[in-house]
Amino acid sequence: MQIEIDTVKGFQDFLPPTSLKRSAVKKIVEKYFKLYGFIPIETPVIEFDELMKSDNLPADQEDEAISDRFRLKDRGGRNLGLRYEFTFQLARIFRQNPTIKLPFRRYQIGEIFRDEPIGAGRFRQFTQCDADLIGDSSIEGETEVFAMLNDILKELKIDAEFVINNRILITSIIESVQITEKNGVMKELDKIDKLGEDVIKSNLRKYADGNQIMTLFKLLQKPLEFFMENKFEGAEQLTKLAQLSKKYSLSIKFSPNLMRGFSYYTGNVFEVRSKNCPGSIAGGGRYDKSVGKYLNREIPAFGFGMGLERLCELAKVELENVPKALLISIDQESESIKLIKKLRKESIACVKTSDKIGKAMEYANSYNIPFVIFIGADEVEKQKFKLKNMISGDEKFLTELQLIKALK
Repeated sequence: MQIEIDTVKGFQDFLPPTSLKRSAVKKIVEKYFKLYGFIPIETPVIEFDELMKSDNLPADQEDEAISDRFRLKDRGGRNLGLRYEFTFQLARIFRQNPTIKLPFRRYQIGEIFRDEPIGAGRFRQFTQCDADLIGDSSIEGETEVFAMLNDILKELKIDAEFVINNRILITSIIESVQITEKNGVMKELDKIDKLGEDVIKSNLRKYADGNQIMTLFKLLQKPLEFFMENKFEGAEQLTKLAQLSKKYSLSIKFSPNLMRGFSYYTGNVFEVRSKNCPGSIAGGGRYDKSVGKYLNREIPAFGFGMGLERLCELAKVELENVPKALLISIDQESESIKLIKKLRKESIACVKTSDKIGKAMEYANSYNIPFVIFIGADEVEKQKFKLKNMISGDEKFLTELQLIKALK
């Protein structure tokens, strides 16, 4: 039997320089997560399938990400699955660790799996960067999360805007036109950017008549001030979020069409969008009824997730050179080992070779190693090492201290 030597569809390898860019972007994301006081956690890739299902929805009405989860069985015949997001795992964590002090700021960067159709920019495994503020019901807390996300995007040089809506408000809007099937309508409206207004209006016929649909779409064109003046529930939360966000110099746009796909959202929801790419860069919102469900109490929560792959498409970052230097030992093994140990102690990434100079230089070029250090009998005798800049071609003879200073 012939084996197909290929990656499974929907999965991918990351080799240099892509792997280096992913590492650089991840480092910036993690820097700001920590700067704002968020603490890292790690969770299993595999969970019991029962924990992944919706509590009160039949299988055919589950959120798309849930219905697209990977299902599997272990040797004991237990129904398991691969995590399709991080958020649902928080309910289990709080059930097993009920004494976690609130508010709890957590972040997680890791792999997510969805058994969904693949296409341009859509894969079955991707890296998600999540941050959640749990145990804080304030709009001030939500704004802090916005500020952190904005700082990340600024350092990555991604031009983007925050688009906001509120689940309570959209429910109020739907109820105001006497449509009873709110979840079904929200799911249809969530597809409006993909399918277009005409298709969505047609799909809504199963929930409402023509006049209701026409009135609904007229309302969805109104500004936030209209909903405040007419005392629509949820509008006040959005207004306060927009006002506080201005203090952080954030660009905020209200869009009553924004639904966010997951049905667990309970308040303000948002997406971060850029003109330079379709879809969203990040998205999230308030979900106060999920984290404490196994404790039979409500624990307020607000958070977001963003895909590392999308961030890397848009980010402009300086890539770290790994390694930074190649030491070429010309029959000076002991001295080369002594020097490389000192360089690594100074946090200078470097590797050593005893290959012929031509072959070693070819290797340095192939991996874009910016510096080459030559260690031969003359260098050892003079206690000066030849440093070659592979980009400019410049060569210098430097003492050990000068060499460390130049490389740092």
